[in-house]
Amino acid sequence: MTISMYQASIPVLIKALTNLANILEKAENHAEAKKIDPVVLLQARLFPDMYPLTRQVQIATDVAKGCGARLAGQQPPSFEDIETTFAELQMRVAKTIAFLETFSPAQIDGSEEKTITLKVGRRDISFQGLPYLFEFVLPNVYFHTTTAYAILRHWGLELGKMDFLGAH
Repeated sequence: MTISMYQASIPVLIKALTNLANILEKAENHAEAKKIDPVVLLQARLFPDMYPLTRQVQIATDVAKGCGARLAGQQPPSFEDIETTFAELQMRVAKTIAFLETFSPAQIDGSEEKTITLKVGRRDISFQGLPYLFEFVLPNVYFHTTTAYAILRHWGLELGKMDFLGAH
């Protein structure tokens, strides 16, 4: 059995972001129930030299939307990194999911060998489509969604593995 680039990317990314949205909703409810200023959670970090929760969500969505666009041969849309509330983060995640839902298998399938070049820091790096998806996109999305989960778990949210994995 073979798996398509579409099946390995778009539905997987949508599921990861949907689960992230559910975790963010729990975080907002937790802050309200425990009388915690939401900014405390939104700016929380696992360690001082790591990005806060808001940036973790921004990066996860940037990588996901970039994947869909690049594999389809499009320029990724640019989102300003200005979210300061849970509602704004939820809108960003929803906007990213809506963007990913615009892609069809025909736009993504066959992109295994497509050259993907992106700027990382000050340098350009190039991949073929398949390594881009499996060695850059998926690890990055999972890293940043896992870090968001870990930040919130550290702050006392009652989250479990199924919150991260989502319903099956």
